[in-house]
Amino acid sequence: METLEFIIYPDGRVQEKVTGIVGTSCTEVTKAIEEELGIILTQESTSEYFAQQQHQSETATTQVSSFSNW
Repeated sequence: METLEFIIYPDGRVQEKVTGIVGTSCTEVTKAIEEELGIILTQESTSEYFAQQQHQSETATTQVSSFSNW
């Protein structure tokens, strides 16, 4: 499940935490929000950011045998 969590501190700082999004696509998801919030002071990437999405592909190989009717 993809979640965005925001903590707004009394001094106006906003902490954003993204979970459930694998790879760099989280930057695309949060870009518009961050532009509206203002200046980014620090940014820390989680292990999910550096993980690669796994694409599962299924390849079926069919072996055809021919038998002769002698």
